[in-house]
Amino acid sequence: MRTAVWYNNRDIRIEEVAKPVPGTGEMLVRIDACGICGSDIVEWYRLPRAPLVPGHEIGGEVVTIDPGVEKFQPGDRVFIAPKIPCMQCDYCKKGHYPVCPNVKERLPGGFAEYILVPAALVKGGTYRLPGSISAAQSTFIEPLACVVRAQNLASVSGPQTVLIFGCGMSGLLHIKLAKSKGCRVAAVDIQPERLEYAARCGADLILDATEDVPARLSAENGGLADVVIHCTSAMAAVEQAWQCVDKGGRIVFFAVPDPDKTVTIPINGFWMQEISVLTSYYCGPPDIVTAMGILDSGRLQVDDLITHRLPLAEVASGFELVLDGRKSVKVIIEPNK
Repeated sequence: MRTAVWYNNRDIRIEEVAKPVPGTGEMLVRIDACGICGSDIVEWYRLPRAPLVPGHEIGGEVVTIDPGVEKFQPGDRVFIAPKIPCMQCDYCKKGHYPVCPNVKERLPGGFAEYILVPAALVKGGTYRLPGSISAAQSTFIEPLACVVRAQNLASVSGPQTVLIFGCGMSGLLHIKLAKSKGCRVAAVDIQPERLEYAARCGADLILDATEDVPARLSAENGGLADVVIHCTSAMAAVEQAWQCVDKGGRIVFFAVPDPDKTVTIPINGFWMQEISVLTSYYCGPPDIVTAMGILDSGRLQVDDLITHRLPLAEVASGFELVLDGRKSVKVIIEPNK
């Protein structure tokens, strides 16, 4: 079978490997669609494990199962989480699923024609897709689950004002989810193309990052933001965000600057204004269930975010599109088309 092996963002090779055979408790899934995530292009995060087969936003169909697997059958359409928490440790019991120290099995990358699902993920990380969720839509389950968790941590609800820095795919999902909760949403980006998408997704206030964002927000919104969500690694956005959050508000780092950058929190001012700084980078099983329910209900539409659907042979071009960011939002690889 063919796989896309990532050595770095400019060196992605299509390589032939043997099709896996399921062992005890395992199953083989044909990949119908796998999205390119913004984290897939973050080299400082990925390079220590290179070369690797990336791809963790997966929708597929069960092909072969180990005889001991009773939960699924060949032909089942499934979404597979990239990793699962143990649900037994103190962190999991407190709801901190992303920091579970007992994660041992991780999903092999989805930019391949087939994927062998480890037994632990068959048991606790694979979800049968309802008929209402297409293969392309299934690639939004994991990113939407991450957005669900971040907004829950920040207690996002209407009629709050939510300010989103960065209008890539994650930022747009944050806009859509916040709007579905009855929030007033302001969106900031430096690229006009992304701001156009933010407007289409329902943002009430569109702000060019080169402007005085805090001043425009205050003037046109009638006040600062209750919640600021960072979906960009740009340091300039960090500096602006400190000035955009209202008293008693929350700032969520959904994306972070590179590790060599120093972020200084104006803690004295925040201390007197009861401002909270939060981080959120992944999701847990309850968030996945919630995200699937949102997509199944049709309460949040995602098809309008899909800009490219490419075969496996063009995965390198897909990465270039995501790296550039001006002509794409959601890039999906369809390895078997």
